[in-house]
Amino acid sequence: PAWLRRLCGQLLSERLLRPSGVQAVVRGIMEGTGGCAGAEAAAVDWRKCDAVAKILASCPQQCLSLEDYYSLVCPQILDLLHIQDKLTARQFQRVATTTLLTMVKEHPQLAEKHLLQPLLAPLLRGSEA
Repeated sequence: PAWLRRLCGQLLSERLLRPSGVQAVVRGIMEGTGGCAGAEAAAVDWRKCDAVAKILASCPQQCLSLEDYYSLVCPQILDLLHIQDKLTARQFQRVATTTLLTMVKEHPQLAEKHLLQPLLAPLLRGSEA
């Protein structure tokens, strides 16, 4: 029903905007996909990663502006690249890279400011030295 979809979307959006909310949402959706073997399991994993990336790249209606959303969510997306557990890290990195690509395609200026510049800052500092 539409009311349930709206309520779930609102709850998901509220969680995403909290500290560590992106990681909690990704963990919740991706839970149970690891440890499977075979091409079919890998395909399911990729589809879930793509679905999560689409969710993360979409600004919720509750957000005042796209700029605010990117400023809150993008640092959390970059944090997904630093997960230590190997199995979890692989899934989180897939989600982070797919989200990054989606955001760069949809809103290149905001993605550059909130994702690419922080991601490439260490490389730029090293090349200047």
